[in-house]
Amino acid sequence: MTTMLGLSLAGRSVVFIGGGAVATRRVGRFLDEGAVVTVVAPLLDDRMRVLVDERQVSWVPRTATPEDVAGAWLVHAATAVPSVDAAVAAWCERARVFCVNTSDGAHGSARLTAETRAGDVVVAVASDAGVDPRRAGRLRDAIGAALREGTLPLRRRRKALGRVDLVGGGPGPADLMTVRGRRLLAEADVVVADRLGPTDVLADLEPDVEVIDVGKQPGHHPVPQEAINALLVAHAKAGKRVVRLKGGDPFVYGRGGEEVAACLAAGVPVDVVPGLTSAVSVPQAAGIPVTHRGVSAGVHVANGQGELSSATRAALADDATTAVFLMGVAALPRIVAAARDAGAPADRPVAIVERGHTPTQRTTWTTLVDAERDAASAGVSNPAVIVVGDVAASGLLLPDAAVVTGSGDPSR
Repeated sequence: MTTMLGLSLAGRSVVFIGGGAVATRRVGRFLDEGAVVTVVAPLLDDRMRVLVDERQVSWVPRTATPEDVAGAWLVHAATAVPSVDAAVAAWCERARVFCVNTSDGAHGSARLTAETRAGDVVVAVASDAGVDPRRAGRLRDAIGAALREGTLPLRRRRKALGRVDLVGGGPGPADLMTVRGRRLLAEADVVVADRLGPTDVLADLEPDVEVIDVGKQPGHHPVPQEAINALLVAHAKAGKRVVRLKGGDPFVYGRGGEEVAACLAAGVPVDVVPGLTSAVSVPQAAGIPVTHRGVSAGVHVANGQGELSSATRAALADDATTAVFLMGVAALPRIVAAARDAGAPADRPVAIVERGHTPTQRTTWTTLVDAERDAASAGVSNPAVIVVGDVAASGLLLPDAAVVTGSGDPSR
């Protein structure tokens, strides 16, 4: 039987008998914990010698004796000679010192576990039915992946200081969120979510997590931004860990800057986790690179709501710039008019990508002169991203499996 313990080795003696490759691989784990490491061996691996030269490890350059294990808290027998490692384990048994026998783990009094970390959580895996480090390693990797992806519960049960994390959810699919974002969701007490973004991940939350749907969609904001700011601050000041879950990236037309400012003004700790912005990821889903050598040297991202700026008008007129509009379906007539007024050619390609990265994704390929007609004919609606520029030509890179063909199709 194996009893798992967490040992505090900081400032305590750990002795390695043997200075070869195995010892070198394992010594870093103990140095990271602050242990005082001594290596007893006639010869050293080159990497171990570097640690000695850097004074991270003390070296006794000779063959080990029973006296070397006396006074140690833990001994590592790693000579690569089974009979010697067994002798070291026997010395430790008599001295009542725990020993890891790297040649035969079942005949040592201690075993190293396969460990993984997620934030301040450490998970250790050991095999009780014989020594099977590969099996333990596979289990460790599976548990570690689940912890990092937020599919295992990580919420604190003790009272913690409240805080807010703005998490960019990307274009929608949960597997396009960052690992850190998924982990923070798993730790959250309160989630304040928009309707755009990875709403499927909300089903994985623990039942007592409070989910507040603020319902933000293009052109439809039922909860004012000031009220959202107040929600974040109030829940954090009540000691809750709050995740503000947004589609795309919080700082790309997500009003994340305002929410950060509100938290800082209220003295609430706040952090931002980036997400894949729809300005790049949604065109990519349709096979559209927003920059492409020989076609587009730059990209200009604009919000389709409100008046178009002079910079946006200049981008529309520039042959070497891709203009990308978020939340822009209702603004399509203004975008077309601004482009034509700025001197853009009538046949400049336009692509409208609806519901990017979802099973119902659809792309309308058209040109400036026909964009309004083709969009109306196709019944284009939000959420959608509009791309104007030569990279939006149909079939530039990848075939699109769900295409509505407008006048941008060369075969038309």
